[in-house]
Amino acid sequence: MYSPQAPTIRFLALIVLFVLATVIHGQAATPVAQQAEVEIRAPAAPTEANSTAADEARFGALERPFLQADLELMVGNVQRPNGIVWFDNALYTVCNGDWTIYKIDDRSGDTVTFVFGVRNGNNIIAEATEAGFDLWAPDPDSGNLWKVDQRRGAPISVASDLEAPWGIARLNAGSFLFTDTRANSIFELPSGAEPRAVVSELRAPTGIVRDANHVYFANGGSARRGIEYFAVDADEGFSPVKPLVSGLQNTSNIAIGADGYLYFSYALGTRGVIGRIEPSQCLDNGCDNQDVEVVVFSDIPAPLAIALSDDMRLFLHSRFKPEFYWVQIPA
Repeated sequence: MYSPQAPTIRFLALIVLFVLATVIHGQAATPVAQQAEVEIRAPAAPTEANSTAADEARFGALERPFLQADLELMVGNVQRPNGIVWFDNALYTVCNGDWTIYKIDDRSGDTVTFVFGVRNGNNIIAEATEAGFDLWAPDPDSGNLWKVDQRRGAPISVASDLEAPWGIARLNAGSFLFTDTRANSIFELPSGAEPRAVVSELRAPTGIVRDANHVYFANGGSARRGIEYFAVDADEGFSPVKPLVSGLQNTSNIAIGADGYLYFSYALGTRGVIGRIEPSQCLDNGCDNQDVEVVVFSDIPAPLAIALSDDMRLFLHSRFKPEFYWVQIPA
């Protein structure tokens, strides 16, 4: 028997089925879209639970990143340490609180005053000499580049009236390179001469290191330009600046390990992170943060100061806090 309401009922049923299909499809698609957005913004934060075969493939020689619980605590008697360097079984650090460089035993944490007169220092380098060793410390608070040696005499200013010197690296036997965060430049400092700008228009450059053929430096003020580099030819000429690693937040200290990797500290939110890359893999086309092997994912507030020993112990601390930590990097 024909009912005049049948077409209306069938029409309403089709509408209900269409709405249900739309809702179900939308619910299935939403997590994929959210995941893609997160992966673009930042690399996944490692946890104890996500140490899978995929993680091991991504993190290379490490089974997983070292977490806070994996770090060995070593408390030196320095209340406001800043930059650190390892040399001959000791750490040297500048204390911003009392303008002193301290020497810390790298096993026991025993601390002695080394020299007074350096106000601050984000980065220090140590060099062996025939007489002993030299320490070189850019001091942004006083605008000096200081030199001290094993005799522990008063610091000697080898360059003054600088704006905000941050990182330092040896270019050759007769000159240094140093970054200046306020001038947004890298300067060359020949022995006995005035510094001259060799790279400009950077974004608050911080750490800097050199290997046989390249100079690597961090732009602490730009995630897009996180780490860049330029080549050094046989006549000490420089190539144009090129990108090395992009997508790093607040990149600060950089070090080259005995294993040939480039280690660097940066931030993920407020947490201090240490990553590494094999530089040659990023020279041609550049790398991004997804290519970085996370070495340490700490609970320590960024920025981290870092140093590496010859036997690949990685030392780190949050600036201006007395706790030092270290971890053994596997060969």
